[in-house]
Amino acid sequence: MKTTRYFDEQVLRKRPYIDPAWCVEVTLSPLRWERQPDGRFRFWGEVTHAGETSPRILRVITLEDRETIHNAFFDRGFSRRSE
Repeated sequence: MKTTRYFDEQVLRKRPYIDPAWCVEVTLSPLRWERQPDGRFRFWGEVTHAGETSPRILRVITLEDRETIHNAFFDRGFSRRSE
């Protein structure tokens, strides 16, 4: 798994509950993905935290290579609409 310095130093520090393995899973099997205007990619996927019964939607942002993880957070506003 490749990550940016920002992900390692900021994202994981601010959101220690996010498992980096979830980020990899979401990028490999997303519910939906899209390219951002800046060339990065957004991926959405379902993950279930230990002790929880229903899945949450994790949004993962990668660099242009679609492999290097830059950001990740739970997306409460996700809609299953298709585009």
